[in-house]
Amino acid sequence: MTRRGIIHRGMFPGSFYLANTAIFRYINGAEPLTTGGNVQVCLLASGSKGNAIYVETAESRLLIDAGLSAREIGHRLNAIGAAPENLDALLVTHEHRDHCRGLGPVARRWNVPVHVHHATREALPGVGKLEHTVEFDSGDAFCLRDMEIQTVPITHDAVAPTGFILSTADGNIGIVTDLGLATRLVADRFQKCRVLILESNHDEDMLRDGPYPWHLKQRVRSRHGHLSNRESADLLRQLHWEGLEAVFLAHLSETNNSPQLAEACARQVLGQQGNSSARLFIGSQHRHSDCFAW
Repeated sequence: MTRRGIIHRGMFPGSFYLANTAIFRYINGAEPLTTGGNVQVCLLASGSKGNAIYVETAESRLLIDAGLSAREIGHRLNAIGAAPENLDALLVTHEHRDHCRGLGPVARRWNVPVHVHHATREALPGVGKLEHTVEFDSGDAFCLRDMEIQTVPITHDAVAPTGFILSTADGNIGIVTDLGLATRLVADRFQKCRVLILESNHDEDMLRDGPYPWHLKQRVRSRHGHLSNRESADLLRQLHWEGLEAVFLAHLSETNNSPQLAEACARQVLGQQGNSSARLFIGSQHRHSDCFAW
């Protein structure tokens, strides 16, 4: 079952409306709440071999991408005290296998609706039958229970790569990974987030001197590739504000980066901004990150 045409486009946080009440209820199951609740964010996995993010609010349990097997995603959810059978939705950033390897099995095993750009839906590689999909277009916004979700187009070598801003009663969560260029639109739309999940893929010197063939180095460095530590730090500098409480560095290359180098670049920005209290988390391919909760 696929649903389309449900959202108003180009709006800002707090300004959303839905054009079809019946479909609104199909997606949400309840009216959005106005009261706050506990929020939890965790990188279940992050890297070129598999990516998945978990976000929990008072009324919602979201998975963003499913780049691990369903079995492994279930294990990592259980490890942080979350139950995969309670997932309310799975959001898809783009169709690359390290972001959608387990998409079909997760959706079918736990009956999870999949929210995906309509072009990405057509490009998904062999995920099998998806019983419940909700398609969106670039720039659309929609509600999921107690969250408002903005979709932001980003630059990457995929058909319709998407960043997400999850707006809750307790603050915004910005998710922007797998992008070769931090555009003006990205710098504008991801302002005022309480939590940021930012790509910090490679160290420029390690990539230049590393073992990748030249064409792959060019792809990573291109406008449709991945952000370096320096570029990620530049974006963090643009997005920093006094309300920023946590930064997750995501999609670190195991070949062309190190957690220490990525962390040093981000900490330098936070120090320059006088924000020594912001929590900094480094994503890993092999284990879930610590959770940030408030």
